[in-house]
Order: sequence, then structure tokens, then C-alpha cells
Amino acid sequence: QVPLVESGGGPVQEGGSLRLSCPASGYPYSTCMAWFRQAPGKEREGVATIDSDGSTSYDDSVKGRFTISRDYAKNTVYLQMNSLKPEDTAMYYCAARSPCPFWVAYAREWDYHYWGQGTQVTVSS
Repeated sequence: QVPLVESGGGPVQEGGSLRLSCPASGYPYSTCMAWFRQAPGKEREGVATIDSDGSTSYDDSVKGRFTISRDYAKNTVYLQMNSLKPEDTAMYYCAARSPCPFWVAYAREWDYHYWGQGTQVTVSS
């Protein structure tokens, strides 16, 4: 597999939007993908997951504001982030696991096999 490389991060004002992208070239259809984030001094936390059939799950802190999606033709996973808050400031990481287990909605960071280097999101008030 090609290494995961996130893009789309940057500075944004509170209430603004960003879309993160994570091309997953070479990963099979059965791969499930996720976005994690880690703020300074905090543990890495799961933000959203999407399984091979497109089923999604979200952390409560982002429900209704973030949307994870995947374009099977481009083999790319996205994280649309709306109504951003300063507490969303973090390094955001794309992660992949193949094959995708039925319990992926409960998967933790150690359950994922492949990781990107991260893209910084900074939300100012």
C-alpha cells in the first residue's frame, strides 16, 4: 500500500469549515478507514470511522458537525468539518485497517494498521 498522506488542514476561524482528504491508493475495498486527532498534551482520540460498505460512526463531540465519506472511484476518504470550534484544534490523522472487522465502530487506535503523518487543524476564536 501507498503511505497515507492527509491534506486539507490549516488555520480557520471559529464556525468555519475545512475538508480533510486521505488518498488510500492500493488499499482493498475491504479496508475500513478512520480519522483520529490529537491535541497538545492529550491522548489521540477517534473522530469518525467508515467501513467498507460506507457505514459511519462518530465521536459524540463531532456528531452533527463532521461527516466522513469515501469516494470509491478515487479511493479517497474525506472528513468534512463544519461549525468548527477552538476545541477541534488538533493534529488530524488518517488510519486504515484491512480487512474491516464488524466491530470497527468500537476500534481504538491500536486496532489500525496504517497511519498517515497528520495534518494540523487550528481553529481560532
